[in-house]
Amino acid sequence: MRGLTAVRGVSVALVGPLWRTLPWRASAAAGTLGLLIAGTPLAVGAEPAPWQTLLLLRCAALTGALGLAFLLDDPARHLTTPVPVPRLVRQALRVALVAPFAALWWAVVLLLAPSASRPPVGEVTLEAVAVGVLALAAAALAVRVTDEERPGPFVAASLLVMAVLAPLLAPEGWALFAQADDPRWPAAHERWAVLAAAVAVVGAVCGPEPLGRRAGGR
Repeated sequence: MRGLTAVRGVSVALVGPLWRTLPWRASAAAGTLGLLIAGTPLAVGAEPAPWQTLLLLRCAALTGALGLAFLLDDPARHLTTPVPVPRLVRQALRVALVAPFAALWWAVVLLLAPSASRPPVGEVTLEAVAVGVLALAAAALAVRVTDEERPGPFVAASLLVMAVLAPLLAPEGWALFAQADDPRWPAAHERWAVLAAAVAVVGAVCGPEPLGRRAGGR
């Protein structure tokens, strides 16, 4: 219990330093681009079709995920490893600090989308969550298997490649990118939920420091 209390105390003390090291510029750039994408019809006075609005929201979600790809970048990661707070906890703190801003940003994205052609909010939000969790899991994996202090650019590039390949390689029956009026829409989002849960597990598994690296005192 005493050890757990000490870890909690150090975790609270880490909030300030973690806040200062978060990649706010990358997040702000990605968030701004996402808002511009979602707000394009409003800015030009257009009335897009439902499939166009859905495409804009999916693109906005992807840009937001690109910002999250940089969240685990830590120039001091090799210096902070000896801190008596597990790396998984430090990563969770980073996510917790950004999560309220991400939720607020997504709410604004949805409000910018034309209400007449806006797809079901719950389902498209599930897609956005799944893509965001995928970005975080990929970042956690990059931190786990490499010594890179800033894997964000590589993770973001990989996410873009996956975004291009996913519609081409995903099994046709999955219909992950179905339109809202497609009968497969509900089943597709059951798969989105499974995907979000699966990549969240992968991210959590990748969080702890490898035993060999920990023993090496890096």
